[in-house]
Amino acid sequence: MSNEIMRREIQEAIEAGERALYSLREAREKLNSAKSWGIVDLLGGGLIADMIKYSRMDDATRYMEEAKSSLKAFQRELQDVQVPMNLRMEIGSFLTFADFFFDGFLADYMVHKKIKEAMEQVEDAIYRVEQLLRDLRGQMD
Repeated sequence: MSNEIMRREIQEAIEAGERALYSLREAREKLNSAKSWGIVDLLGGGLIADMIKYSRMDDATRYMEEAKSSLKAFQRELQDVQVPMNLRMEIGSFLTFADFFFDGFLADYMVHKKIKEAMEQVEDAIYRVEQLLRDLRGQMD
């Protein structure tokens, strides 16, 4: 594969990774807000706090869906570029978690725990994508 083709493949992977990173960061922001409103709700915040919390969770869910789609595209692009296999596997674990999150986050007694777990998974996915993007940018130089 020529250098020009390889650079183009790396650039495509970087762009896909940046799209995923944007969605992950937005999901993190919405989850953080939902967590804060969840604490207010636990302290007796009432119906308004509950409504805001679920609104933020809905927003986070949309961004996690976007991230899931973007991460799948990122994984496809990474197949064209030399990256360590274990980093690809970590992205897959986020996709598995995202499916679990979407299926059952509505049970009230689990909401706070689900938000915390989602935040941890999003943070881990952000870290992995940032690491991959650093490696890809290093290959461009």
